[in-house]
Amino acid sequence: MKKVILINSVSEEVRIAITEDGKLAEFFLDTPDKERNVGDIFLGKVGKVIPGIRAAFIDLGFQQDAFLHFSDIGNSLEEYSAMLGDDEIDEDDDDDESPAPVREEPNRYSTPNLERGQDIIVQITKEPVANKGFRVTSKVSIPGRYLVLIPFERKIGLSKKIFNPREKRRLRSIVKSTLPKGFGVIIRTVAAGQDETLIKDDLNNLLKIWNDIQTNIKTSSSPFILYKDVSTTSSVIRDLFKEDISKIIVDSKKIYREIKTYVDETSPEFSEKLEAYNGDQPLFDVYNIEKQIEESLQRKVWLKNGGYIIIEQTEAMMVVDVNSGKYAKHRDQEVNSLNTNLESAREIVRQIRLRDIGGIIVIDFIDLYDEKNRRKLYEEVRKEFKYDRAKSTILPVSEFGIVEITRQRIRQNILHSISDLCPMCRGTGHVQSKSTFMNRMERWIRRYKGGSNAMSISIKVNPYIKNYLTEGFVSKITKLQLKNMLIIKVVKDEALALDEFRVFSKKLNKDITEEFDY
Repeated sequence: MKKVILINSVSEEVRIAITEDGKLAEFFLDTPDKERNVGDIFLGKVGKVIPGIRAAFIDLGFQQDAFLHFSDIGNSLEEYSAMLGDDEIDEDDDDDESPAPVREEPNRYSTPNLERGQDIIVQITKEPVANKGFRVTSKVSIPGRYLVLIPFERKIGLSKKIFNPREKRRLRSIVKSTLPKGFGVIIRTVAAGQDETLIKDDLNNLLKIWNDIQTNIKTSSSPFILYKDVSTTSSVIRDLFKEDISKIIVDSKKIYREIKTYVDETSPEFSEKLEAYNGDQPLFDVYNIEKQIEESLQRKVWLKNGGYIIIEQTEAMMVVDVNSGKYAKHRDQEVNSLNTNLESAREIVRQIRLRDIGGIIVIDFIDLYDEKNRRKLYEEVRKEFKYDRAKSTILPVSEFGIVEITRQRIRQNILHSISDLCPMCRGTGHVQSKSTFMNRMERWIRRYKGGSNAMSISIKVNPYIKNYLTEGFVSKITKLQLKNMLIIKVVKDEALALDEFRVFSKKLNKDITEEFDY
């Protein structure tokens, strides 16, 4: 599989596309107004502790508190006071022959020793979505090019993708010779075959970052950001620029120089894979990326064989429906259904990765009656997910053709990254008819007239609705005034949706909408 990273920069917006055999597989967006927060470390303050849902809410200084599940609480709780010099910690280390000693974690059903107002070190693991805030963990880690430093653990782990036993021993020996007691490290896949100096330099840089964090902890009041992770562009190069990447093409001279300096210092053997783009046509047009991004925003995705899939987001889960369309290549319906399902499985997994769909995903495939075919479809879905960096669990195909999947979500999906909620319909896709809106507003006025003697109000509505209410020789608002013996002033407000209105009393000089609502 040929993998290419394309980086396009326009003004302050940087877009990163990762293609696999020419098809867009992952997409990242880096803009000033949508800051990346995953990886940031905070000194937070415990807000609410709710044992019933086994979670606490942490004040990080944002509008909405972050969510900390008890299962995401590690050794940092007990070591936080030690960092301030309150007690001593037993600093055992691991060796090459025996597993690392791991201190006993709290019982899965116990409640951690958290109190309201308590300071706690946490790291953001998931961006907020809809009405959900950040998700955080106290199991802090700091990623580098070759290593990941784990301050509150005492073990040396290696990537499962490093298979050579001799190389494993070499890497472990290099890290152990430099790693101070009381720290843990995970050795990343890209460390395999790298020079000892580069790995030690990476470790020393991570230790310096942690020392700076410790200094900030002792001099700062919560909530306070202790460590800001690198930008989206830098994180993609740090985490994804591996041997399986054929090349990186960049259309910005500034970003090209930054990446080249970083790669020359950390992985000089990859420098020849970096390429500056100087073509006349936009980079994403040349590689057909723009069209694929546009397709990723649509609910309907066509398949090559004439079938199509429908992708619908609900509050609780993502639902995908598979349709055969006009595909009927074989006389045997079972064969047609299997072929459509197999093609749709490949496209669905690509769309899941591209859109970064997380949580519960339910796929309604075309019914298959042969158990062997259902098994074949299940294996196809599993095979496609092997290319996915996010963790997922896939259940076998049910008798009804349903496949249930749970997938880890880290960043916002592509739809939330490059679009805003529609101010007209608020994401529903529907707005009230104008006649329904008029009837609802008139019912409000009748309730108001039934409980007040005030004769004058102002009603704020969307500009489009204002035109509807005030147009004509005898407008609808005029008829409403005469019918109810009331003076009504219509004011436009672009912030309101098409089915919203706000009512203000001139007499009381306040918003009275809720007082006479349903």
